[in-house]
Amino acid sequence: TTTVTETKTVSKYVCALDSQEFSSLAALQTHMDSVHPEETSKKLIKLTVNGVTRDLIVEPHWTLASVLREELALVGTKINCEIGACGVCTVLIDDHPICSCITLAIECEGKSIETIEGLSDGITLHPIQKAFVENHGLECGYCTPGIIMTTKALLDKNTNPTEEEVKQALAGNICKCGTYKQITASVLAAAQKV
Repeated sequence: TTTVTETKTVSKYVCALDSQEFSSLAALQTHMDSVHPEETSKKLIKLTVNGVTRDLIVEPHWTLASVLREELALVGTKINCEIGACGVCTVLIDDHPICSCITLAIECEGKSIETIEGLSDGITLHPIQKAFVENHGLECGYCTPGIIMTTKALLDKNTNPTEEEVKQALAGNICKCGTYKQITASVLAAAQKV
């Protein structure tokens, strides 16, 4: 696996509280910690998402789902129940399906995070995505990214699952539209393509 480090061209980082300029994000974080500790508890972390490592300043209580959506603009990860009960926000962390709405972003430093945006190359759909389209495995599509990421985790470990194994793997993913029959068919079809 190759890890790509994204390099941003930023000439300066500016403190929003006193307008001081800094040459790096780390220098700004040090300034915030020493000069304005009462104003922020934010921490500088490195997150590797879809093979790209990024520096981010986050609050310790920010969830991975909110950081993906609001800080990285990866809005394919949806937020619904916010208690880890529906599976809508599922992403892969070190190849395991995890509810990102109850996972803190700071807990993910040093881990590999994969979101729905990491599956296709921007032009060609991943075989799992194609199988869902071809087998009508989605209706409104809101739950689909989480279900597809859970499917990927399943098929990475078991390339030929039975219908019962598919149902067990997807037990934590709720589809409000009730397209479970088509979802199961989509996963079984995807298994033939990956």
